[in-house]
Amino acid sequence: MARMCVLGGGLVGRFIAITLHERGHFVRVVDAEPLDDMPDEIEVIESRIEANNLVNFVSGFEVTINCLPGRIGHSIRAHLVSIDDMLIADLAFTAEDPRGLDKLAKEHGSTLVYDVGIAPGLSNAILKSAECSMGTLDSGRIWVGGNPQQPDDEWSYMAPFSPSDVIEEYTRPARIRRDGQNLTEPALSERHMISVPGYGSMEAFLTDGVRSLLDTIDSHELLEYTVRWPGHIDRYLAGMNSEDDLIEAWKFDSKRPEFTWLSVEIKKGQKVERWDVIDEGLGGWSSMARTTGLVTVEVAEMLSDGAIADSGVMPPEYLGQNSELLQRLVQTMRQQGVQIQTHSNQ
Repeated sequence: MARMCVLGGGLVGRFIAITLHERGHFVRVVDAEPLDDMPDEIEVIESRIEANNLVNFVSGFEVTINCLPGRIGHSIRAHLVSIDDMLIADLAFTAEDPRGLDKLAKEHGSTLVYDVGIAPGLSNAILKSAECSMGTLDSGRIWVGGNPQQPDDEWSYMAPFSPSDVIEEYTRPARIRRDGQNLTEPALSERHMISVPGYGSMEAFLTDGVRSLLDTIDSHELLEYTVRWPGHIDRYLAGMNSEDDLIEAWKFDSKRPEFTWLSVEIKKGQKVERWDVIDEGLGGWSSMARTTGLVTVEVAEMLSDGAIADSGVMPPEYLGQNSELLQRLVQTMRQQGVQIQTHSNQ
């Protein structure tokens, strides 16, 4: 078993740390806030994480898992890949492209796989696998969202990861591809209703989730939409709340039932293939922590056991280039109770 250091002990980071511990790894967690509910066997360090103290935290660990909020998470990437032979599963959601660190990583024999969540993450691997088997795609569309199972009279939402990252998602321009051309559209545009299995009609809108797919997938169209209950985005666009207000209003309530839905639709000629991933939480864990965290955990283990052996910086599409890696990921998620269904008209 490996020694793994988890940077960030929020909802997702905590799930990752405890799951890795349950799988027999030695785990250290570093977070600026007290983490009183960790198993005694997990080493917990309470500290802010900065470039000047990073090496002290990860030294002697084979794998580092970056679960820090995007702005902080990106600031330490260059320092991580500069550590010889370091293996990194990176979950920090950032506007910056980590592939700019590829040369530096290879010089040090380190490996960083980024965007290792559900979307981006699993969605990227699914699309890359489809492109490998079908060739140039006509269209790849993604819908994803983590939401309460029932709407309310206010936001009908609670943030399962850093609320500041949600705000960034709502404000960052969305990079897409349409008619073979890479374009940028305003975030929250192209609003439309979508039927979510088991939950009915919800609202979808463009966000900046396509990201690395614009460079790695040969497809005439690439779009990603975030899904929320109707009324949520109208309330946000009214602009009556500060960032601090939103962070407080979107505070996660572990007692409120919630769910995560990912749908990936792939078109090639007359063929339409669709993946639906649904989770409603289990064992006290939120669905977003589970679906995101299980991908991260599996990538961390792929790094530690040599299933991912290349050095450098790579997006999650790497998992879709190798059918065995994608099958391993999907099998693990299904074994943990995540519902994953595939449909095809041919």
